[in-house]
Amino acid sequence: MLSFLFLQAQTEKTDPSDNDEGWHLQSKQKETQDKPASLVLQPTDTLREVKPPFKPDPVRAVWLASILPGAGQIYNRSYWKLPIVYGGIMGCIYAITWNNSKYLDYKAAYRDILIDDGIHTAYLDVLPKGYTVETMGGKSTYTSTLKNQQNVLRRYRDLSIVGLVAVYALSIVDAYVDAHLFDFDISEDLSMHLQPDFHYDPALNHSGEITLAIRF
Repeated sequence: MLSFLFLQAQTEKTDPSDNDEGWHLQSKQKETQDKPASLVLQPTDTLREVKPPFKPDPVRAVWLASILPGAGQIYNRSYWKLPIVYGGIMGCIYAITWNNSKYLDYKAAYRDILIDDGIHTAYLDVLPKGYTVETMGGKSTYTSTLKNQQNVLRRYRDLSIVGLVAVYALSIVDAYVDAHLFDFDISEDLSMHLQPDFHYDPALNHSGEITLAIRF
């Protein structure tokens, strides 16, 4: 009888329903089971970082445009300007090459006609088709023509070099200004309205004026 009472007491002592820790554990398990699946956060759920809108750095745009023509425009996402930049650069390079080639030809022709040794005859190579030295006005006139043409081609070559430098510099300036004005508002809300306006003046009875309104 004593053994039966002792066993019953031990059973009642270890019953989870009477144990505070076991009761709290069961309550938490039941609460978790009753909670909807959509409210349970999974370990893989993370907050996505919201990136700020793109705003180019003017200094970086200048450096890129200085290192490689057109790189500043690419950085500013002004891709439509690339044909203008590279078209201007290629045009200037072609003009430099062509004028320099012709300049060297006329320089050699002018040198050979001054030597006139019968061996160096580069001045005959630049003659227009069907023309001779005599039909060009003689040796003296033709010599002056060669000298003038040499000077003209050298000037055109130098101007082409200046044009290339100017296009290169303008591409850098454009990249800098474009980066500064990247987020400048050019919407239809920017407007200027000019209209006449009439108002009553007690001293002059009435008067007129022009009103200028600028909307930002």
